[in-house]
Amino acid sequence: MRGFTFLVLAAAGSCLTAAIPTAEAQVSVSVGMAPQCPYGYYDTAPYSCAPSGYYGPEWFSGEVFIGAGPWFHGSDNFRGKVNNTMHPAHGYKGPMPARGERAEPSKRVDAAHFSGNEERDGRGNATGGRH
Repeated sequence: MRGFTFLVLAAAGSCLTAAIPTAEAQVSVSVGMAPQCPYGYYDTAPYSCAPSGYYGPEWFSGEVFIGAGPWFHGSDNFRGKVNNTMHPAHGYKGPMPARGERAEPSKRVDAAHFSGNEERDGRGNATGGRH
């Protein structure tokens, strides 16, 4: 009888365990919308608008910035030049465009007039390619 009681209790316990729902943990990080900046935005927080001349022409598809940091839309092997003397972390204190400001065509920098000194991967990393 003891064996039968034990078997009944074990079966009831396993039914209760099977009936308890389990929750799977899921983590997602949302960074929101990319900053709307006329010449791109820096690839590090707080993602301020970058001035014309910070990014080289390879960072644009036509006149559309391909993105940087969490909003980067380029290929995994993308490498693009920047002029890091125009970055606040390197002491830049010059004029900065405001979010939502429109680009002035006369301020667009083409390959012949761009002077980049660092190569970056679009995700906030210098790739070691200095120019």
